[in-house]
Amino acid sequence: MAARLIDTDPTLAHAHAQAAVRRAGRVAVVRESAAITAYAIGDYALALRELRTYRRISGRDDQIALIVDSERGVGRPDRAIEEGRAVDRSTLPPAARAQLAIALSGARLDLGEPERALRELDIPELDPDNAFEWSADLFAARAAVLDELGRSAEAAEWARRAEIAAEVWAQALGVGEDEEILVEEEFLDDPELSADPEADAMGHPTAEGTPDAPPEAADEPASTEGEDREGEE
Repeated sequence: MAARLIDTDPTLAHAHAQAAVRRAGRVAVVRESAAITAYAIGDYALALRELRTYRRISGRDDQIALIVDSERGVGRPDRAIEEGRAVDRSTLPPAARAQLAIALSGARLDLGEPERALRELDIPELDPDNAFEWSADLFAARAAVLDELGRSAEAAEWARRAEIAAEVWAQALGVGEDEEILVEEEFLDDPELSADPEADAMGHPTAEGTPDAPPEAADEPASTEGEDREGEE
């Protein structure tokens, strides 16, 4: 119920998660759910406590980005960076690495360090020619930092890439499980085609197809190989 309600009624979702904690507080996914719903309602201190409990029970660092963001939420960007740097990124799945980079970049912005915020986003997952499940958020974060630096043209290009990646993955999720969207050149250049969910779609059994699949399932991109590289950094 927490998962079903979190996007529409996060307060009620949190109430369900808390009920689960009272009944099964030693189960990792229960504490993870409590942390996510606490974060969703802006209770960052509680989110931190639940996230640390989840990490202690599970032995996993896959929610490190949420820990970093929660530290930011309680006004501790320095501590947020320390938390993020303490994790071995090579042990994280690609989606978690991308989310961590975004969170660390935000912490750098909180500290008034936009140049370092941009460097936080220079990770292998920042692939401008392919759309993965994390690409839209990563591209948008880069656009925001570039805008902060006054590099408007580059910011606009990355914002455009973020919109394309988001649309590609929205279509991929609608096509079916384990299918990939291949985006041809026409999709990128023609505004009418870019709005057509049927335009130039070709299914390949490689990528995630449902919003509830775990990040590890999305190891293949929805390719944007036809995209022009003008303005690419």
